[in-house]
Amino acid sequence: MCFDSSDGYSDWQAQALNWVKKHYPEIPVGGGNVVDGEAFTFLAEAGADFVKVGVGGGSICITRDQKGIGRGQAGAVLDVAAARDAFCGRTGEYVPICSDGGLVHDYHVALALAMGADFVMMGRYFARFDQAAGAKLPTRDGFVKEYWGEGSNRARNWQRYGQGGQALVFEEGVDGYVPYAGDLDEGLALTTAKLRTTMVSCGSTTLPEFRSTARMTLVSDQSFQEGHANVTLREAPTTAS
Repeated sequence: MCFDSSDGYSDWQAQALNWVKKHYPEIPVGGGNVVDGEAFTFLAEAGADFVKVGVGGGSICITRDQKGIGRGQAGAVLDVAAARDAFCGRTGEYVPICSDGGLVHDYHVALALAMGADFVMMGRYFARFDQAAGAKLPTRDGFVKEYWGEGSNRARNWQRYGQGGQALVFEEGVDGYVPYAGDLDEGLALTTAKLRTTMVSCGSTTLPEFRSTARMTLVSDQSFQEGHANVTLREAPTTAS
């Protein structure tokens, strides 16, 4: 079970965690979402078995635009991971963290894990495949899949956002589309292959090793652009002569 809130650092969630742990101690229950170490510690002490990290970073989330609430995903994960390790050192209890939001490309998963996340949540990633619930629709440029946020009027999930009353006063999510990507089995196989290769490039075969061997560094915009192809690409494959 997992509490999924746009503001997990609250007395309401602490009370809910305490209630679940009291009445159903055998059920693992997660808390969130949070973006800093203080909030992580609050939920861990309230009984969370894992904590989700990320506010405003999802591809369909507009919480930052609407409320000015949230944080860059990388900074949030690094901060919470440090708090998790400190909490473990102090109490002997390791509370895993989930990086939720901002994961668009395969390598973003590797970055999140290298920064300290134990697992990731990827709504946009899975929304692209046949197995996702959204409808597959044709466009002039190819097929797309429907994808919408829980804070959108389409979802009408006013209970999750608690804006007062029994309706959304304003949206914290959008209703849109993502490029269609075919079958999940093929896409996931490609993603895991890339992840394994990245880990091996950092001299690791397990996630704990990966976190210790990976080296993170800030880069300039110029450095980021250098990481992409900078030639005119062929539109059709060449044939051998």
